[in-house]
Amino acid sequence: MQFFYSDDFNLKLPEKHRFPAQKYRLLREKLLADGLLARDQLSVSEPASRADILLAHDKEYIEGLEDGSIDRQAMRRIGFPWSPQIPLRGFRTAGGALQAAEYALENGLSGQLAGGTHHAHAGFGAGFCILNDFAVVALKLLSEARAERIAIIDLDVHQGDGNAAILGDHRQVFILDIYGRKNFPFRKVPATLDVALEDNPGDDFYLQELRAALPQVWNFAPDLVLYQAGVDPLVHDRLGRMDISFEGLMARDRLVLEGCHTRGIACSMGIGGGYANPIEPTVEAYANTYRVAKQIYRF
Repeated sequence: MQFFYSDDFNLKLPEKHRFPAQKYRLLREKLLADGLLARDQLSVSEPASRADILLAHDKEYIEGLEDGSIDRQAMRRIGFPWSPQIPLRGFRTAGGALQAAEYALENGLSGQLAGGTHHAHAGFGAGFCILNDFAVVALKLLSEARAERIAIIDLDVHQGDGNAAILGDHRQVFILDIYGRKNFPFRKVPATLDVALEDNPGDDFYLQELRAALPQVWNFAPDLVLYQAGVDPLVHDRLGRMDISFEGLMARDRLVLEGCHTRGIACSMGIGGGYANPIEPTVEAYANTYRVAKQIYRF
């Protein structure tokens, strides 16, 4: 199995910025240290082409990101100050998602140690999401007839409003989104199947709701699942308010990944959100997703 990463350059952020950019590097190091991946199973994410990005995003928005002319308020909505690393990060996250999806279609499973940037809309970014990687992937693969149906399973604690805004009306895309009803974003965009949970549902109720929703994804019979495996539902997360344990998140991952594996559905993973402070519980939870994947796919 092959997986992709793009933590080999620094996203320049002000000191004490609340986004934990170091988590990407820490995850890669932990996967290697714990023997979950070998070095030759990791490849650097290549940037997506401009043409591919424009399948999902407005030209004016992309030009503003590239040349720095983007409005300060627009960057404030994203949550990062502009720098030349901003478009680079966005293009490489989208590119890594494309590489992972293409690999998964051929081999059953892949993912990148980033991605799941589900708050980015066609004409603006938001919530630490610069470009929408899953939207780029879905629109490219569908336009090239490399897949007939694609499902997004979004289990980040925050609703994927950008996914729904860009892809929600696409008849070849099914979006299952399970999220905290009172959490960001405060203006939700309806997906194919939304499951909005109250704060602190705990493991049992959370997994019950996931089990009840997944059959609709399987009945859609996707060729590819894009799995947004955000770990911000974790009890340790400072933004999550979901109270889910490490074991609960691993059970969640097992339901999704076993469901894909037993049905022969390709699955490509993005790590999504995670904001524990200190960051180590987040990194552990991300690694656990790969732990579960390794058990199921035996890579």
